[in-house]
Amino acid sequence: MLKSNCRLEPLQAEFEFATSFADTARQMAMSYFRKSNGLAWKSDETPVTLADTEIEDAFRKLVQTEFPADGIFGEETGVSGRGRPRIWVVDPIDGTGAFATGSPLFGVLLCLVVKEQAAFGVIDACATGERWIGQRGKGASLNGVTCATSGRTSLREASLASTSIHLLGARERRVFDKLSTEAAMIRLGGDCYAYGLLASGHLDQIIEAGLKPFDFMALTVIIEEAGGVISDWQGRPLTLNSSGDVLASATADLHAQALKVIKETK
Repeated sequence: MLKSNCRLEPLQAEFEFATSFADTARQMAMSYFRKSNGLAWKSDETPVTLADTEIEDAFRKLVQTEFPADGIFGEETGVSGRGRPRIWVVDPIDGTGAFATGSPLFGVLLCLVVKEQAAFGVIDACATGERWIGQRGKGASLNGVTCATSGRTSLREASLASTSIHLLGARERRVFDKLSTEAAMIRLGGDCYAYGLLASGHLDQIIEAGLKPFDFMALTVIIEEAGGVISDWQGRPLTLNSSGDVLASATADLHAQALKVIKETK
């Protein structure tokens, strides 16, 4: 693994560290995929597998060795060093339900948050061999090729996605239903993979609720660098302190239309 080097471009060593670990995490995830994976249930009734715990444990140990001054926020082991200016955020398996049931639509999420903003983010879709990367000010890519959102500007022409409507509360479901009546196409499922599809111009909008920072922080820089917009349901930037209501759109116009629907739905 690479260590910081003042001769490198700022954050280049950190970026290379993250992409190198994504290679490792992919191998670890695939060693359990569609095999015995130790599926269990956490106290919040969400699933966890050996891949989740082992990937996060490996990442945490490496960060503590390579960047000991940084904080770490992971799904399985929580936050250490929360008040530090740089925090690594990891979701070792985003879409554990998909992973545990043999669906390839899961991924490893990694990012480095610097002063509340993701400097770069990685979605590694281990089973499909696809990796989306966003670097602040440098664009977004899929497997090394620049990607961009669809550019669609009208709800009536847009595809709308959400991981699961069963995760939505009563008002949240009314918002989703209202947007659904406006949208041209609805897709459910996908977890982080859906955001990769949005960044590549295949989906146009995603709405979700109840996410955690490890679910969305890596996505923010990928979507924005691909030309899209991602925020909470009030249009505010997503941070480590956000509530977890997430709206992502291909364009600012499409985003504004959805925010208007959200505001008007009681």
